[in-house]
Amino acid sequence: MENKYEVVKSQIKEQLLATKIKPGEKLPSIRAAAKRWTCSVNTAIRAYQELEKEHLIYAVPKSGYYAVLRSASSAQTTIERIDFSAASPDPQVMPYKDFQHCLNRAIELYEDQLFAYSDPQGFFSLRRELEKHLAHSQVFAEPSNICVVSGGQQALHLLASMPFPNGKTAVLVEQPTFHGMLRSLELLGITTLGIERTMDGIDLDELERHFRNNQIKFFYTVPRFHNPLGACYTEAQKKEIARLAKRYDVFILEDDYLADMEISGKTDPIYSYDPSGHVVYVKSFSKIMLPGLRLATVVLPSSLMETFRMFKASCDSSTSVLSQAALELYFKCGMYEHHAEMIRERYRLRMECLADACRRHLPPTFRFEIGKAGIFSRTLLPESINPNDLIAALHHQNVRITSTDQSYLRTFKRDNGLRVSIIQTDADQIERGIALLAETAAALEQKQKKEGLWRVTDWRE
Repeated sequence: MENKYEVVKSQIKEQLLATKIKPGEKLPSIRAAAKRWTCSVNTAIRAYQELEKEHLIYAVPKSGYYAVLRSASSAQTTIERIDFSAASPDPQVMPYKDFQHCLNRAIELYEDQLFAYSDPQGFFSLRRELEKHLAHSQVFAEPSNICVVSGGQQALHLLASMPFPNGKTAVLVEQPTFHGMLRSLELLGITTLGIERTMDGIDLDELERHFRNNQIKFFYTVPRFHNPLGACYTEAQKKEIARLAKRYDVFILEDDYLADMEISGKTDPIYSYDPSGHVVYVKSFSKIMLPGLRLATVVLPSSLMETFRMFKASCDSSTSVLSQAALELYFKCGMYEHHAEMIRERYRLRMECLADACRRHLPPTFRFEIGKAGIFSRTLLPESINPNDLIAALHHQNVRITSTDQSYLRTFKRDNGLRVSIIQTDADQIERGIALLAETAAALEQKQKKEGLWRVTDWRE
């Protein structure tokens, strides 16, 4: 049986959704509502408060309650939006309840440790769990070489900031690459060089020339499920990168942010081919779990650990201990691997849908290569289409997508590409979104032909 306030709330909500109470219109006063529905003032207040929580009405002090102003298409826009631009996990598959259980249990077990300053390197019992977890990916490290950080971005920023024992100061990055790393390097004023990355990898001879001729502190690389390309290195390429790092005393900063998306049990990180201690391994948990927890791990060679600890401590003293303790329990009870397996399969199927939709809808002038896993891929447009024009036109049709422009150094030649993310889409949205992409691009080309506006200059330069 419904409570009285639920009856009142339901009837008012029905009027709001049917616009019998128009957007911006004032609702009956609390006393008038109580009289109308023959209920107490407290019941009317409770009903209004619940409607306010659902953002259907809002309160104006000393005036009363009003219906929220909504455009006629707002509800439809929310439903119809197709987001190929997202990098955050799909909210529908986040393990809220499971992690809430781990948070509650962590407070019970570690209550005396959770709200005090902690080791900058991380909660020791979590580092022991991470030792076991990382070993499954052929990353073998003692807890003393593992550090817990407040998200992968913090790790990248700290490593870019700190001195390395090779005494070198420049950083080499793939082009294109993760824009968050480029932003940190630019803000820190660090000399940054680029090397072209394609779906086939990098030119290893060019990599060696960089290592031999330039003062490279470290080479930043995303070896698998690259952002924005979606590309992966071969085993031979990873072995050669590790060999060159040792020969020229250059460190490798391996950003393995999507390690849990790997569908091949035979694929190992660069770290596993490095016996010389020249690879720093970074793994984030943001794409699998709740990104707001801000948790990632870094595996460092002993030669870097003390400096990294010092920089980490000066940055935030320590990563949230409550989040760390909950993650430890999440690993221990097997929830992490169970959730990762579900996410892995879900995103794999979406990448299959994307590849199929692109084959059927995109014309031959578009170039795309889509991996079997991960979350990103790049689509190269014909030179006649300006990506920013296409993005703007798609935006008007509630399709969100981004160019690869922000993934490049200012001085490096850019491609004419779009980054496509499947992380917050489903099969139907992928199908409709790619079809709209093809239709919109064709309409844009027709308009340019008609108006004589074929691109002759790259206005981004």
